[in-house]
Amino acid sequence: MSDWLISLEGTEAGRNLALILALQAAFLHALFGALQKGKTDPWTARAMIDVCYATIALPFALFAVPWPDPEIWSLFAIAWVIHLGYKLAQASAYTVGAYTVVYPVVRGSSPMFTVIGAGILFGETFAPTQWLGVAVLVAGILGLAVYNLRHIVIDRARLPLALGLALLTGGIVALYTTWDAFVIRATENPFTFLAWFFLIDGIGFPVGYMAYHRGRLPKPLWPLVKLGVFGAIIAFFSFGGIMLATRLDKVGEAAVLRETSVVFAALLAWIMFGEKVGPRRLSLIALIAAGAVLVEWGG
Repeated sequence: MSDWLISLEGTEAGRNLALILALQAAFLHALFGALQKGKTDPWTARAMIDVCYATIALPFALFAVPWPDPEIWSLFAIAWVIHLGYKLAQASAYTVGAYTVVYPVVRGSSPMFTVIGAGILFGETFAPTQWLGVAVLVAGILGLAVYNLRHIVIDRARLPLALGLALLTGGIVALYTTWDAFVIRATENPFTFLAWFFLIDGIGFPVGYMAYHRGRLPKPLWPLVKLGVFGAIIAFFSFGGIMLATRLDKVGEAAVLRETSVVFAALLAWIMFGEKVGPRRLSLIALIAAGAVLVEWGG
């Protein structure tokens, strides 16, 4: 399968597949975020998801894919540090802020930085219409955050901290998207990157969680295991999808399309948390979708 995927790089078929993978990642990323803001506290949810996807990735990394070349290990180490910072910032943001406020700020603050980073690292360029699309999409996402700030009952005293953590998380999202795209392109087999990434990335957070709780397992354990397995599967297809999309096509375009996850997040918030989606929010969601269309077809 890896040979077939590599053969699509730089082709129209590869571009179309990258589009599908980026939109798939958008939906699954919104679902992944909602899982972390459910009944389980985000720290426990994150630890369970990580340990589950590391466990599932272990046999694939050891036996199913080629081992990374020696020079790749240092790149993995940098990726591990970046993702650990992302998890800490995201879990902290979800702890102090409402999901429907935090999530749009995180996703709205990252596309512009990712596009700039992809231009510096990969020499990618955007057409004027695509830049307009980025502006429209970001305006829709941040407009959704402002709307939520005005109409959702939240803890106003903790709002500055929540927004600060959300902006920090958005910046780290842009950093890890650009860096991981660099690493997967540097790895000969893209599935080698994915298998080893999930194995390495899934170790740190659970170890830190257990150390903080002095080795005590969370209870009740079985519902958390089910949450962890479900979240791990979502993570494989969400993160794996967006990484394969960055290998097949432009990093900036894939990253911007992924931010349509805010559209899915609003729908999930309505379905899972009973939050209302009125005409104003629908208009902002439509603006986000229009921005994504401009980015994809404006090149």
